[in-house]
Amino acid sequence: MKVIVDFDQCEANGICVGIAPDVFDLDDDDNLHVNEVAVTEDNRKDIESSVAQCPKAALKLV
Repeated sequence: MKVIVDFDQCEANGICVGIAPDVFDLDDDDNLHVNEVAVTEDNRKDIESSVAQCPKAALKLV
């Protein structure tokens, strides 16, 4: 399983960064970057929470 971002929907508001800073990051231009796409036992809870709380539903698990 991995996390993917629909960059057409993403507003880069940073909610996911606040929940899972090891997985997501915003650069100086407010572009979202996924540092770790693989879902592991260590990051699963944070990634699932990020997906659920994304206001634009731009994050998905596949």
